[in-house]
Amino acid sequence: MPTGLPRGLAVRLLSVAGFLALWWAITAAKLVDPQFLPGPHAVWEAFVRANSWHQLAPGVPREVPGEQNYFLWEHLLASLQRIAAGAGAAVILGPLVGFALGTSTTLATIVGPYLNFLRTLPPLGYIGLLIVWFGIGDTSKIWLLFLAAFPPIVIATMAGVHQVSADRVNAARALGANRAQVVGRVLLPATLPEVIGGIRVAVGFAWTTVVAAELNNGIPGIGGLAFLAGQQLNTPLTMACIIVIGLTALTLDAVISWIGALAVPWKGQA
Repeated sequence: MPTGLPRGLAVRLLSVAGFLALWWAITAAKLVDPQFLPGPHAVWEAFVRANSWHQLAPGVPREVPGEQNYFLWEHLLASLQRIAAGAGAAVILGPLVGFALGTSTTLATIVGPYLNFLRTLPPLGYIGLLIVWFGIGDTSKIWLLFLAAFPPIVIATMAGVHQVSADRVNAARALGANRAQVVGRVLLPATLPEVIGGIRVAVGFAWTTVVAAELNNGIPGIGGLAFLAGQQLNTPLTMACIIVIGLTALTLDAVISWIGALAVPWKGQA
């Protein structure tokens, strides 16, 4: 075991190294057609090419940036901006709606079935309708990401509200707290860990939806680039995009977890 590294980190590094070695060995031995499984070096070259200027074609002096006239980081940034708009709106509105439904049985009875119906729909099931309504521009993509992220946050917030002990609420009311004070000083602190968990799930689900969101007119966009590269049988670039999408998802989840730990330091405390 390497010295100077935490055991968990060392194990992860060894796992990644072992996976890369196995991947290289399979491709070097030509056990799989490179069209289906390119080697690590080919994927790395595709990643580098997508982030640099290169000739339009062999023998053509004109140079172009990255892929589809955008660097790969620009594709990633475009997708992140769509996520920030769509999932960001869900992060703002979701807890508000969740608190309203969690504290009102009447509202929950009326809105609950529609919320569950939306939650169970796969994104590809209504992307066509959104395109009809809002066109193939970013508006339909942002709406798709919003609809993907909104239900998990609302449901998590409702679950958090329902888990708060009625004795705590009644005790606050007995001490003279009004409805706003009960929500702000009792329900909100107790529910916040569930809200953060719902946001983690929602942002992760929205990010996995980015490819569906960018199937039409998704350039620039990392999901659109992955889809287009697959259509062109550019497997190394497709895999490079998939790796970037996965690493970005892990980073987003880690950032949300870190913010959640700062926001709810009492979570897990007796």
